[in-house]
Amino acid sequence: MDKDITIYDIAKGVGVSPTTVSRALNDHPAVNKKTKQRIYEIATQMGYRSNMFASNLRKQRTNTIGVIVPHLNSSFQSSVMAGMEKVATEAGYNLIISQSMGTAEKEIANAKTMFNSRVDGLLVSLATDTENIDHFEPFFKKGVPVLFYDRVAEHKQSTSIIIDNVQAAYRATTHLIEQGCQRIVHITGNLRINVYAHRLKGYKYALIDHDLPFNESLVIVNDLTEEAGIEAASQILAMEPRPDGVFVSNDFCAANCMNALKQAGLSIPGDIAIVGFNNEPITRVVEPALTTIDYPGYEMGEVAVRSLINYLDGLSDISITNTVTLRSELIVRGSSLRKPQV
Repeated sequence: MDKDITIYDIAKGVGVSPTTVSRALNDHPAVNKKTKQRIYEIATQMGYRSNMFASNLRKQRTNTIGVIVPHLNSSFQSSVMAGMEKVATEAGYNLIISQSMGTAEKEIANAKTMFNSRVDGLLVSLATDTENIDHFEPFFKKGVPVLFYDRVAEHKQSTSIIIDNVQAAYRATTHLIEQGCQRIVHITGNLRINVYAHRLKGYKYALIDHDLPFNESLVIVNDLTEEAGIEAASQILAMEPRPDGVFVSNDFCAANCMNALKQAGLSIPGDIAIVGFNNEPITRVVEPALTTIDYPGYEMGEVAVRSLINYLDGLSDISITNTVTLRSELIVRGSSLRKPQV
């Protein structure tokens, strides 16, 4: 393999000192334009590549931001990544993205790799079974900013970027009640994760405010996969009396649950009205189209990176603003609409 071209090689080729080459490549005013031009030409001809990593280390910056996500095969996370990439690119930063596969063990390994890679800051959506955030302590001790988004943890040195999941779930459940549903099932994920715990809370609040009893047997906790949606449909079909509404914490699971219920001969929304969560692409291709909560993933990604860069540039203090809450919206479609919209 050919060795990398250095400033010493360029200096020999031009007939100047390595210091002059270094200054020219950094556009230093002490080097005249004619010499700079000659150095640029020789550097290009020789295939010189600037060692930005070493240069940035001297400046105590790598211009990289680490991102740890539970799963990359999620349209929500893809939307978040797109928002992050846009802002990072505009600001001259690169993203290093890794996935925890939803496990704390992999998340811990990812965090160590990010720390050793000297990222300027870290953005994290926590794994399903993360019980503490001790593996992020090296970042906090070094003053490297850590921001959590979507699946978050509280820490005095960190900011969390979320939507109001309690309010969103309240709105979804209330919509089902307004459509005449009286016995509503809630399908949700691991309740140790903030988003699912808060959505369950919003579901409960809506029932209480509309004088409907909360029934533990109507809460189904699973991993919100395709198989989980089909299994949840079987559980719903076995319930007596049969539920007339379903609020699911994930569109993919909701769509598969709905299809399974339809295959069993039930009418949607006539027999059972259904609401999902996230406004993923699948909501618009199932029949009927799925009512859902629009989760602003792209905006969340933009806000996360912008907040991190503002901190790095000394324009904000992460420890002052511990939570940034973005707005969500209920999008009503055919899967829940039993009554004409006013």
